[in-house]
Amino acid sequence: MEADHLTYLLIDGENLDATLGGSILGRRPHPEERPRWERVVDFLGARWHTEIRPLFFMNASNGTLPMPFVQALMAMGYRPIPLSGGSGVKVVDEGILRMLEAIEGRAGDVVLGSHDGDFAAHIERLIDAGRRVGLAGFHECISTSYRDLVPRGLELFDLEHDMGCFNKPLPRLRVIPLDEFDPNEFL
Repeated sequence: MEADHLTYLLIDGENLDATLGGSILGRRPHPEERPRWERVVDFLGARWHTEIRPLFFMNASNGTLPMPFVQALMAMGYRPIPLSGGSGVKVVDEGILRMLEAIEGRAGDVVLGSHDGDFAAHIERLIDAGRRVGLAGFHECISTSYRDLVPRGLELFDLEHDMGCFNKPLPRLRVIPLDEFDPNEFL
């Protein structure tokens, strides 16, 4: 691993959790159905041969923190970033936007864990600046705002299929490239 190279991993916990629950499971995920966040760090470190600085953004506007989850994140090397704000303020989105702006002035690459298209302009600027940039999520749920950035260098990582972040298969309907199609999975 290159000790002098850094990748910032920005996890939009609110967005990924809502997508998993609302779009994929159709209900609140059970603890055993949630992503294994340490696998994201392991995957990226091995894939990009870089030090990973994992930052987990969460909405703490209600004034409380889910301490067992926060402690688990910290044990995995993540730095939780609990943000609060007034009614109607998208604190996680605003925090990530500010972080992306700050990263633009520093060295390092970025992987964003989110489906939200609100970050596309910042991601595009990072690509244009020659940064290595990735987006982690569920491919079928990623905002179309990012699709045009793939030919320009944006790497897409599926949390389940690429990063192996789940202990059992999720009930997803996704487009399967013919080269990856295994009829036995459907028998």
